[in-house]
Amino acid sequence: MKSFMVLVLLAVFLVSVASTAVAQDKVLPLPKVSIEVGKATKPEEVATTLQILFIMTILSLAPAILILTTAFTRIIVVFHFLKQAMGTQQVPPPQILVGLALFLTFFVMAPTWNKMNQDAVQPYLANKIKFQEAYDRGVAPLRDFMFRQTREEDLALFISMAKIDKPKTHDDVPTYALIPAFAISELRIGFQIGFVLFIPFLIIDMVVSSILMSMGMMMLPPMLVSMPFKILLFVMVDGWHLIVESVVNSFH
Repeated sequence: MKSFMVLVLLAVFLVSVASTAVAQDKVLPLPKVSIEVGKATKPEEVATTLQILFIMTILSLAPAILILTTAFTRIIVVFHFLKQAMGTQQVPPPQILVGLALFLTFFVMAPTWNKMNQDAVQPYLANKIKFQEAYDRGVAPLRDFMFRQTREEDLALFISMAKIDKPKTHDDVPTYALIPAFAISELRIGFQIGFVLFIPFLIIDMVVSSILMSMGMMMLPPMLVSMPFKILLFVMVDGWHLIVESVVNSFH
C-alpha cells in the first residue's frame, strides 16, 4: 500500500506543479529520462533496479487505481446506462463520455486531493516530514472519502472474508479491504441511478410500441420511432444538466 500512496502523492504533486505553472504563465520544464543497460556490481544497484521495476509495475496499474478509488466508477456507469436507455449506441462517442467522467471525477475529488497535497505532499517535498508520516497524512483524506461512500454491509463482507477482528474505528480497517468494498458500493449506486434513468425512456418505448401495434405497423421497429421522442424529452428537460447535478450531489 506504500507504493499505492507513492503513486497518489506523485499524481497530486504533478497536478499542483502544473496548476502553479499555468497560474504564473510559465512553461513546465520537461525532465530528461535515460535508460541504461549495464551490469550491476553492488547490492545497492540490484536493489535500485528492483525498485524501479516495482515502480513501473505500479504505474501500469494507475488506471485501475484511479478508477477504483475515486468517483469515476459511479459516473461512468451512470453515463453508460443513460446511453443504453436512450438507444443511441454511438452518440455520444465513448471517448467523450470517458473524458467528461474524468473531468467530473477531478471536480468531485478536488477537495480530497487538495487536502492530500496540503497535508502530505508539500510538507514531504519541503523535508518537514518523513515518508511514513506523509503516507499516513496523505492516505487519510482518501480513506475518509471512501468511507463516506461505502456501505457498512459491503465493508463487513470484505472484513469477514479477510478474517480479521471486527474494527472498532475506521483506522482499524485495512485499505486493501476498504477499496473493494468502496468499488462494489459505487457499482450498486450507479446501477440504482441507471434504473431510475431507464423508467421514463422505457415508458416512451411502451407507448410507441402500443401505438404501432394498434395501427398494424408491425414491420416498423419501435426503437426507430421512439428514439426521436427520447431525444426530444431529454433536451426539453435539460437532461445533461440534471444528470450531472444529481450524480455530483450524490457524493455529498
